[in-house]
Amino acid sequence: MSKVSSVAVFCGSKAGDDPEDAKEAQRLGEILVERNIRLVYGGGGIGLMGIIARTVIDGGGKVTGVIPDFLMKLEVGNPDVDELIITESMHERKRTMFERADGFVILPGGLGTLDETFEIMTWKQLRQHDKPIVVVNVNGYWDPFRALIENSIKGGFAHPAILELVTVVDSTDQIMEALENAPEPQEVVLTSHL
Repeated sequence: MSKVSSVAVFCGSKAGDDPEDAKEAQRLGEILVERNIRLVYGGGGIGLMGIIARTVIDGGGKVTGVIPDFLMKLEVGNPDVDELIITESMHERKRTMFERADGFVILPGGLGTLDETFEIMTWKQLRQHDKPIVVVNVNGYWDPFRALIENSIKGGFAHPAILELVTVVDSTDQIMEALENAPEPQEVVLTSHL
């Protein structure tokens, strides 16, 4: 993996009930500032995404927010980012975030986070990219996700190598090593089911 200069973060537009989620979001922001890595995120000023963005902005880091027009009109956009991209749709938002990121970090979140996670994994499975994907499993939040992936393998719907599409870590302090050492996607994750 080449040097990571930008990271797209997928996470909740709510802060969640576990205070550890907010602590990990703040720590992620601090790490991005320390490493001079641009944050690419959903453009909101609320929830975990707002915590990360505020931490990076307050630390003097660079932030690209990508938000669809309809959400901007609901006044959830963050006006303090140094680059705000307003898209026509959610699909364009995800594509733009993908294009501007060298890797992906996923924290706890709701349906939108799940959608983004599965889509970026699917694109990697289909060999549309080889960028690292790191899931931060704060207090076991992503255990059901891992179980679902393993169940798809057990059920004969996926090759065991899909487990290598993402790296699961327990804290944000493990993110950089995981980003830098993510394995290349194996061709078999695509060809085994064609």
